[in-house]
Amino acid sequence: MSVVAAVGCQWGDEGKGKIVDMLAEKSDMVVRFSGGDNAGHTVVNPLGTFALKLVPCGIFYPQVTCIIGNGVAVNPAVLLEEMDSLLQRGIDLSHLYISDRANLIMPYHTFLDGLEEESRGGKAIGTTRKGIGPAFSDKIARLGIRAGDLLDREMFRERLSHLLEHKNAIITKVFGAEPLSLDGIFKQYCEYGERLAPHIRETTLMIAEALESGSKVLMEGAQGTLLDPDFGTYPFGTSSSPLAGEASIGAGFGPTRIERVIGVFKAFCSRVGAGPFPTELEDETGDLIRERGHEYGTVTGRPRRCGWFDAVAARFSQRVNSCTGLAITRLDILDTLPGLKMCTGYELDGQVTDNFPASAAALARCRPVYEELPGWQTPISDIRQFEQLPREAQQYVNRIEELLSCPADIISVGSAREQTIVRRDIM
Repeated sequence: MSVVAAVGCQWGDEGKGKIVDMLAEKSDMVVRFSGGDNAGHTVVNPLGTFALKLVPCGIFYPQVTCIIGNGVAVNPAVLLEEMDSLLQRGIDLSHLYISDRANLIMPYHTFLDGLEEESRGGKAIGTTRKGIGPAFSDKIARLGIRAGDLLDREMFRERLSHLLEHKNAIITKVFGAEPLSLDGIFKQYCEYGERLAPHIRETTLMIAEALESGSKVLMEGAQGTLLDPDFGTYPFGTSSSPLAGEASIGAGFGPTRIERVIGVFKAFCSRVGAGPFPTELEDETGDLIRERGHEYGTVTGRPRRCGWFDAVAARFSQRVNSCTGLAITRLDILDTLPGLKMCTGYELDGQVTDNFPASAAALARCRPVYEELPGWQTPISDIRQFEQLPREAQQYVNRIEELLSCPADIISVGSAREQTIVRRDIM
């Protein structure tokens, strides 16, 4: 039995799609355990380039069972659109399953998400307006509708009727908008239910059987640690936990089953949306990194804010995830830079600290303390052995390992699957 969790350790967009796709090839089961369709994974493999939103990266391997776990907020319309797109490209979906406990994103969630974000004006938190926050709020408030509910139409309509009455009161009385139609939503979601029914299962049993049989199970995270509602730059974050600890909760097994945690880091930093970002580069270097790395959101298309590698934040992420190994991605994006910087501390209110503050307001006041390293100024995308990297590139990776007290098991030097240096087998 082997359970490996692959999690993002910055503000998302770390290149998890490629890492999970690589690991999935050697897995028996891949389980997506958190987030929603606000978190996309770009996968480049021999079949082409795919922008996945909800479907686990293991879908490209017919022998791999793929599960959307109970910890994921599922928008049925988005999922079915993604499934149709994959089917059109010849991808088999017979091995895709959805937890009957997964909460659904309803039309009132996306509607309210937009209304609430607009009402914040200049204090908007930068949500993707896809209904993720409202859906998870309803889950915790015991007001959610789950995938399994679609299989019982009578119960579903009764529950929807009660919930929509409450939601329409907010929509009309608080925001002055037009109410949503009960009949319209019910009809649409019943159609979704008919199409998804063959895929909806009690997935905890499937996972338990896989674990007992000694199968290799890969837990696929979404987004990044620094967006976590507890440990991220609150309130500028997401609504479900991207941490390794969530892997067991979002899938339905005990935490002692997890043997390895692979923390995925870019060789630099980026984030989308509002919130503090100490190493952000609002200059030509930041623009160069963005354009070389095509740093635009997989789901939203929004340009990402780019900056130097932040080892203070990275150490914090390593600590709260207990990473056993690192996957460093996009090292090749730094190929052309003559000099590099790495943040090793913050100056906060006149004092130097190596602690990542809990307060977003405090983080916004932090000024990075940089360590300068030489660049290598030569292409590295064709290199497959760590020892063949330029000495400066090895030095850069070694410094990250030293600062995080964790080995770099995987180093990505390009977007294609083969453009990877594997220093230790994970699965």
